[in-house]
Amino acid sequence: MKPARKREMVDHVRAAWRVSIRRACRAVPVDRSTYHYRSKRAGQAPLSKRIKEIAETRVRYGYRRIHVLQRREGWPVNVKRVCRLYREQGLQLRNKSPKRRVKAKLRDGRLPATEPNQVWAMDFVHDQLFDGRKIRVLTIVDAFTRFSPAIDVRQSFRLKGGPYVVVDGWRWRPCHYSQVTRKCLSS
Repeated sequence: MKPARKREMVDHVRAAWRVSIRRACRAVPVDRSTYHYRSKRAGQAPLSKRIKEIAETRVRYGYRRIHVLQRREGWPVNVKRVCRLYREQGLQLRNKSPKRRVKAKLRDGRLPATEPNQVWAMDFVHDQLFDGRKIRVLTIVDAFTRFSPAIDVRQSFRLKGGPYVVVDGWRWRPCHYSQVTRKCLSS
């Protein structure tokens, strides 16, 4: 328990029971020297302010990088103090979201289909054969007509030159395409 909290407890006992400091300290139990002690250390306000400024301009910096920057600026500061002030201000770094979700956030909004062959949705579905070989199925669906121009089954896909599908000898390529998450076939 921090000394400041102990002082608050002693003050509460003194106010509630109307007793002296000596008796309140004995009842809680807190050393009287702890109650009377006042810190001689200078305030941490300028250091806290600078930590907050750095954290606002460099969002992905943690307390260790901020400590390095402050040492370069000439602050005689310990990494443990920077860590404590960083935590007290609630500047904890959030865990990075997985790259898959980041890409989904940065991706442009999906365009609604207004005519056939404008937007296709494609999905890779995978399964395993009886002998252990894996197969992958590329399913493509036209978003406007819900027609599937192709379902391609292979053991591995190596697409070169972008997404296109060969149907009846014709090479089809949509204006826009969206990719759906991967799913497994139910056995």
